[in-house]
Amino acid sequence: MRWWKVVGLAGFAGVVATGVVIARAERRRRAYTPEQIRDRLRERAAEAGPPAQTPAATPPPLLPESP
Repeated sequence: MRWWKVVGLAGFAGVVATGVVIARAERRRRAYTPEQIRDRLRERAAEAGPPAQTPAATPPPLLPESP
C-alpha cells in the first residue's frame, strides 16, 4: 500500500470519529426536557447570586452642592 493511501485512510477515520463525537454530544443535549433545562438554568443563576450594583446606576446630582 502506498503512503498516500494510508494518509487518506487515516484522514477518513478522523472524519468518522469526529462525526461520532458530534452525534453523541447532540443526542446527549437533546435528551433534556425543557423543564430540566429551565431548572438547571435557575440553579446556575441562584449559585451566581444577585447582580452587582454599578456606580453608574445612580444618576449624578443636577446642581453642584454649595459650600
